[in-house]
Amino acid sequence: MRSMSSHESYDADVIVIGAGLAGLAATAELVDAGRSVILLDQEPEQSIGGQAHWSFGGLFLVDSPEQRRMRIRDSHALALQDWLGTAGFDRPEDAWPRKWAEAYVDFAAGEKRAWLHGLGVRFFPVVGWAERGGYDANGHGNSVPRFHITWGTGPGLVAPFERRVREGVARGLVRFRFRHRVTGLGRTAGAVDTVTGEVLAPSDAPRGTASSRESTGEFSYRAQAVIVTSGGIGGNHDLVRKQWPERLGTPPARLLSGVPAHVDGLMLGIAEDAGAHHVNRDRMWHYTEGIENWNPIWARHGIRILPGPSSLWLDATGKRLPVPLFPGFDTLGTLEHIMRTGHDHTWFVLDQRIIGKEFALSGSEQNPDLTGKSVRDVLGRARADVPGPVKAFMDKGADFVVERDLGALVRGMNRVTGEDLVDEAALRREITARDREIANPFTKDLQVTAIRGARRYLGDKLIRTAAPHRILDPKAGPLIAVRLNILTRKSLGGLQTDLSSRVLTASGEPLPGVYAAGEAAGFGGGGVHGYRSLEGTFLGGCLFSGRAAGRAAAAAVA
Repeated sequence: MRSMSSHESYDADVIVIGAGLAGLAATAELVDAGRSVILLDQEPEQSIGGQAHWSFGGLFLVDSPEQRRMRIRDSHALALQDWLGTAGFDRPEDAWPRKWAEAYVDFAAGEKRAWLHGLGVRFFPVVGWAERGGYDANGHGNSVPRFHITWGTGPGLVAPFERRVREGVARGLVRFRFRHRVTGLGRTAGAVDTVTGEVLAPSDAPRGTASSRESTGEFSYRAQAVIVTSGGIGGNHDLVRKQWPERLGTPPARLLSGVPAHVDGLMLGIAEDAGAHHVNRDRMWHYTEGIENWNPIWARHGIRILPGPSSLWLDATGKRLPVPLFPGFDTLGTLEHIMRTGHDHTWFVLDQRIIGKEFALSGSEQNPDLTGKSVRDVLGRARADVPGPVKAFMDKGADFVVERDLGALVRGMNRVTGEDLVDEAALRREITARDREIANPFTKDLQVTAIRGARRYLGDKLIRTAAPHRILDPKAGPLIAVRLNILTRKSLGGLQTDLSSRVLTASGEPLPGVYAAGEAAGFGGGGVHGYRSLEGTFLGGCLFSGRAAGRAAAAAVA
């Protein structure tokens, strides 16, 4: 805490930079503590909630009632084993991320669900199984399903925090300053207490679309504490390529964006200039199942397929990816393999029976039934041969090829890429060999074993995994090929923070007056995920770190 001298005057107790989920969570805690807040964001008010609004709303919970009802046996010990095996912490700067990981698993196995339930958040009853791993017990992946979908998806999760912040506005504790773009952090007597920047021209740009960067003036605000919740780098492809790790090979020439362009990462550099320690910037989480949105909202807008385990995953030349790089098993391992092939894209080959049962599309706008909280529409999706949003991509998506016979399918695949990379005879041998393994209960094909294992889980059997069958069976057709692109999403590194979300300097000391949360802080500590994510942990990481930052800053400025 810093006492005010008579000549000091502050515009607020705390300034929060970024009105996404982490910023809203931090501001809500400050409001509860009676602190005054200026909430800044470079985008217009209609974009409040940031990336979380566009999300599927997945949350990582451990030993939840939803899991128990689905006959899933989970535990704190198993979740921590999975987290540490997935993260692969191996650097000196991983000391704080590991502490955050342990605290987060405590949270996910403890008060997280009850806290959210008390705020009105509810969950879809079927728990998803993301990042299944496929290695040994201490390796990467979720040993059990833990992906809890918020009823209402991303908007349903943002709503209670936005409501609490708007109540703060009504009480005179919160002032919104949208279209305020931060360009600098300044100090007085050693502590960072000044935020400066440009006031951008008003914008009526719809949520997610590009807004003007025309400057109409400057601003300067002072507060006893500053919380940085400005997000990551996924919309800034130049920065993604600059920070691309050598272990992943050459960055893709073609990238789709899973986030709007305003997710530019520029605030990370501004905080670094003020003394913050930015760590693990080469750790990033990009998806390998990206498809070009036929109805884009932002530039290079990509959508991620959330696949079940049955699609045949092929490289650009039509060869199957190696074990255990099956759909939904190891995102980063798949990315590493793809970058060694010399091509930026891969293919799913499947049939209508598989796509109807196993394809879901990430994003609130791609799931109107869950987002709109419509039980009737959810039941309608389950009964449909192919869900409506998926059918729209089959009909209109530039990456989709739908044909009755394999020859036509291969010609379509080569037409999409403009290169004759896939040979029909070789692909037919690949699929025929896989199909032979379906004929009896014994198999050496580990993907077929994985499919059968998935169907032992009730949730997968009901809605996520098609019964094993021959892909070349005409009754399961038509055949479908989907070109998959690399889709930017999350930066896993960020500003290093202690467990109170205080930003640290390179020497390990707190940077006076500065806190960080959400993706800007690597979701806690400068990289709580290490090298890999277990999924459902980004939104929860925003909430957990944002809550910690808000509570700590509230106490510090009391």
